[in-house]
Amino acid sequence: MARVNALVITGYGTNCEQECAHSVREAGADSADIIYFSDLAAGHSRLDDYNYLIFPGGFLDGDDLGAAQAAAQRWRWLETEDGKPVLDQLKAFFDKGGIILGICNGFQLLVKLGLLPAVGGKYFERQVSLSYNDSGRYEDRWVHLKSNADSPCVFTKGLDTMYIPVRHGEGKIIPKDEALLEELKNQNLVALQYVHPETKEPTQEYPYNPNGSPCAIAGLTDPSGRILGLMPHPEAFNHPTNHPHWTRGEVSDEIGIAMLKGGVNYLKGL
Repeated sequence: MARVNALVITGYGTNCEQECAHSVREAGADSADIIYFSDLAAGHSRLDDYNYLIFPGGFLDGDDLGAAQAAAQRWRWLETEDGKPVLDQLKAFFDKGGIILGICNGFQLLVKLGLLPAVGGKYFERQVSLSYNDSGRYEDRWVHLKSNADSPCVFTKGLDTMYIPVRHGEGKIIPKDEALLEELKNQNLVALQYVHPETKEPTQEYPYNPNGSPCAIAGLTDPSGRILGLMPHPEAFNHPTNHPHWTRGEVSDEIGIAMLKGGVNYLKGL
């Protein structure tokens, strides 16, 4: 059985790295290291020894210029001391079969890098963005999600509905045009949607859809299914007592770790 070595990238405003590392270990990863992006850029660490990469939530660069915009430029243009682009490591990581999970700020980074949604196999070409919530405010609440059974996403395989928290101010998907939005639906790249708690159907109703994303999009995958970006925080529901109503016995069947476990199972061939 393959070994799962997870890497959690931190620095420049990231603030959920410890929860992510803990959650992926609980999900069955053999190891989970936390490394600063600056160490990658300096050549002190490399992506070569890992096959599970997590971009956690946070406030990269204080969200100046737009959420994760500065970080995306950093990934695109920085070089290591030997003159090699840091981005080459990320490309090589994905090309050799690694999986990537971007949560909240990490999702914002993936779309601005162009790793998601990669419609037509066009990786590293920006096709969508994430902008301010329709509410005009930072949303900190728990939401109901439903996974797309027809999606190729390895992280959501076998999952149905979930109840996990969101914490963001810029979570609304903005596609470059309506044609692209249709492609996201037609190619089943919409991996997760916000749903109404009673009907379990995708909803545009606030606060169940906390940001107003079209088609109730909460998470996107790429054509390979090996990349997932989502605004909700599965790592923040890593134990039954994290549930806001656990003292009333209202604990969900699936805690957030189930999503991270999907990635572990894929790498282990389960």
